[in-house]
Amino acid sequence: MKFKELNLEKQLLKALTEEGYEKPSPIQKQAIPPALEGRDILGCAQTGTGKTAAFALPILNKLIQNKDRKQKKIRALILTPTRELALQIYESIEAYGRHTGIKNCVIFGGVSAKPQIEKLRRGVDILVATPGRLKDLASQREVDLKSLEIFVLDEADRMLDMGFIHDVKKIITMIPEKRQTMFFSATMPSEIQNLVSKILKNPVKIEVAPVSSTADTIEQSVCFVDKNNKHRLLIEFLKSGNIGSSLVFTRTKHGADKLVKELIKAGINARAIHGNKSQNARQAALSEFKSGKIKVLVATDLAARGIDIEELSHVFNYDLPNIPETYVHRIGRTGRAGLEGISISFCNIEEKPYLKDIEKLIGKKIVVNDEHNYPMIVMSVPEKDKINTKNNTKSRNPRAEAPRSDRKRRPNKKK
Repeated sequence: MKFKELNLEKQLLKALTEEGYEKPSPIQKQAIPPALEGRDILGCAQTGTGKTAAFALPILNKLIQNKDRKQKKIRALILTPTRELALQIYESIEAYGRHTGIKNCVIFGGVSAKPQIEKLRRGVDILVATPGRLKDLASQREVDLKSLEIFVLDEADRMLDMGFIHDVKKIITMIPEKRQTMFFSATMPSEIQNLVSKILKNPVKIEVAPVSSTADTIEQSVCFVDKNNKHRLLIEFLKSGNIGSSLVFTRTKHGADKLVKELIKAGINARAIHGNKSQNARQAALSEFKSGKIKVLVATDLAARGIDIEELSHVFNYDLPNIPETYVHRIGRTGRAGLEGISISFCNIEEKPYLKDIEKLIGKKIVVNDEHNYPMIVMSVPEKDKINTKNNTKSRNPRAEAPRSDRKRRPNKKK
């Protein structure tokens, strides 16, 4: 099947051709036809499956067909958890809709709201937003959602992880009950299922791959290495000459900054991206990475979704994630759109329980790579440092990586 068989308007087909897209991905093939009919969509799909186009193209198609109605009113809202993902979706909509005249806007925290407000006042058809900034501007009456026709909730499970689920529920009360809703999530925990039952009406259910699966195009391996030798092993890999562009995941913001210093000291040009960086600094690092000016980007899980980098060759799990689903999201940054990719994970003795949980989730053993110069020496964990994975899954505060201005504000408690 080709895009021209999906009954899309000619302006969209022209843009898709210019982008080099001919055939829809499985989720696009399944989601676009019912979405064009106005049906609610429940999509369960891992990152990298092409779901942005699965909702963006039907939205644009509908607005093209009813272009003269409700001028200067927001007709479609796409709610997403992070700035990076919001920008990625906005850029995709701009690309697909370049021949339509449809006006789009993206709003998120961490930057001045003034330019965003000015653009909203000029009139917007499609709004892409993060929850915090949307609530802020709605409370200032700069955002009016009363004319909304289409609502998209993207990365719903990430919203839950980052503590935004109550903000999402509040935003849903601001939009018309009569609307088309498209809901996408990589996993379906109980709270997300409850939300689905309340906001979707007779949805078309689409699941293109099991939520625990990793793409077959990704070659996965794990290296057992002591914690204090991880940076040395990474430098060994990066200097091998076999690596193009690399996204390296650390557990903490401090760890990302510390690792970048070690890499620069070793003569490797690298940048860090995480929640403590300003929006301008994060965008500059991303631009340098996408352009090839730097080959190594060190990131926290803030970047596990929402960074779309073409032909990313390697993902390194410098620190293994304590939530196994995060591993799937991380390595999904490579091996996208049918391309091949390589994932290399570093595992020290304390992280072995994490590795076990990951292998259980993905249903296979990860190949061990022991052909390196820093084999694990520490083979036991002191009793006080042992990990209880059953409790530890929720021990880390997932909101620690939420952009500050998008975190839920808590009222001051009176003494």
